[in-house]
Amino acid sequence: MASRAPFHWEDPLLLEDQLSEEERMIRDAARAYCQENLQTRVLEANRHEIFHREIMTEMGELGLLGPTIPEEYGGPGVNHVAYGLVAREVERVDSGYRSAMSVQSSLVMHPIFAYGSEEQRKKYLPKLATGEWVGCFGLTEPDHGSDPGGMKTRARKADGGFTLSGAKMWITNSPIADVFVVWGKDDDGVIRGFILEKGMKGLSAPKIEGKFSLRASITGEIVMDNVFVPEENMLPNVKGLGGPFGCLNKARYGIAWGAMGAAEFCWHAARQYTLDRKQFGRPLAANQLIQLKLANMQTEITLGLQGALQLGRMLDAGTAAPESISLMK
Repeated sequence: MASRAPFHWEDPLLLEDQLSEEERMIRDAARAYCQENLQTRVLEANRHEIFHREIMTEMGELGLLGPTIPEEYGGPGVNHVAYGLVAREVERVDSGYRSAMSVQSSLVMHPIFAYGSEEQRKKYLPKLATGEWVGCFGLTEPDHGSDPGGMKTRARKADGGFTLSGAKMWITNSPIADVFVVWGKDDDGVIRGFILEKGMKGLSAPKIEGKFSLRASITGEIVMDNVFVPEENMLPNVKGLGGPFGCLNKARYGIAWGAMGAAEFCWHAARQYTLDRKQFGRPLAANQLIQLKLANMQTEITLGLQGALQLGRMLDAGTAAPESISLMK
């Protein structure tokens, strides 16, 4: 008679066995960094609304920024599953840290790689990959959040380039950004992407203070007052909302994995608390209602991780539709 297979409560469907050796190594390196260097900062960051700028450089040194960007442009060139595993470990500590990483990777480096010229890729991607430069993504406006097609930012044609005027709101990383990927409408009303740089005349990025959530992530505005942007700073290979939406699809994938990391942290903490906390002479975990809640958490997280893994495999195979990414997120 065959022996009964053991049940692994922390990994019921054996996700670990479905990963390659390289994926596990990347995950382990990310976990070690996050637990040793982010977990130790997160209380101060949330209490005092601080984002430690050096985190971006540290992540860059480990290859955690733009993980899927090819090596020729400074990235590690790993697959989407590895990227997801990194996002999971970062958000296991804090959603704000994962947000900073996702913006740099999916909303700044990805559009430059996917929609930019070869010159733009060579100029910006290596320094973004190392964390020497921090990037931000300007799509949301004060009056146009869920309706980006109604944006008011304008890019007027000028001699040798464009002049951009408008404002973007709730922009992760903007107060510390060196590179700004901004979307605006040209003279024909077509949405185009532009790469702005810190120090351009008329460009400012004030910090938004007093947030109640994501306090470990720095958030601000992008204000453009007739900012001149050279012709060579326009992203040449995309027009319309498909450009920013393509970036958001990349980010949504990482968010799906990140949410799993946050959920795992909460589940493990709740489980341990109910085992340690005693009432009426026995642990809280001995009560059936508590057991049901923990089992429901375990079930949803286990299924979510399997879905995120499969979506990563689909992205690597080129078979993931945008709807699939939105469903998983």
